[in-house]
Amino acid sequence: MVIQIFDKHFPVKFNFYFQIVSLILLATPCWSLAQEFKDFDIMKDNIEFMLPPLETIIDSAIAKNPYVKFRDLQIDINNSKLKGFKMDWTRNLGVQSDYLYGTFDNVSSNAAQGSSPAMLTTRSTQLNYGTGGFIRIPLYDLISRKNTIRGARAEVEQAKSYALEQRTELRQIVIKQYNDLIIKQRLLKIKIKYAETAKINMEMVQKQFLNGVVSLADYSSISESVARSEAELETSKMDFKTAYMILEEIVGIKFNLTSK
Repeated sequence: MVIQIFDKHFPVKFNFYFQIVSLILLATPCWSLAQEFKDFDIMKDNIEFMLPPLETIIDSAIAKNPYVKFRDLQIDINNSKLKGFKMDWTRNLGVQSDYLYGTFDNVSSNAAQGSSPAMLTTRSTQLNYGTGGFIRIPLYDLISRKNTIRGARAEVEQAKSYALEQRTELRQIVIKQYNDLIIKQRLLKIKIKYAETAKINMEMVQKQFLNGVVSLADYSSISESVARSEAELETSKMDFKTAYMILEEIVGIKFNLTSK
């Protein structure tokens, strides 16, 4: 599908760019736009089929986790340090220049054989300059350079190990929370069925109690059982909602599931 705009006031280039943008938007998956809300029936639908694939969820968590970013930045810092240590030898090489400008008194002597020297003084404004290179070979740098570079490389490998460990821990956290959300939904289904059954039994027992078939003690016991099932159902609902929200926070995206 291509959307075209034909207007004499719009140049041809605008129509072309608009068509390209339209194609890109139409080719983007709906769930990735994070704008579409999906209807979710707790009793009929399985939560794992309503969410993106587990690997996609893990990748999103890794990409948006601040601790992973911190570990990656530490690798960059240590790599920069290693490059700096490798270039340390250049500080012992250099070029030095001197520039002097001003009024100078120049004294010279001229002595002929067998006579006293004649002193000649002149004053002039001039520019004096000189340029030369230098090289230093500090003994400490020669001895410690190898150990310094080895230590810097070890810090880079250490940072990489920390980054890998952070990713592994985050993967485990996402997997645990993902499975916890699934089990919370299954438990919620059981609690809903149990609460519905208890409610039906309560209606039957209530009629029997009014007809004098069921004693007050039995009626009270069943009432307590119904109240307990309703309380457990509310707890299970909140546990499911909490697990769902925590997974969204860990992953850094909204799943946009709506349920009655």
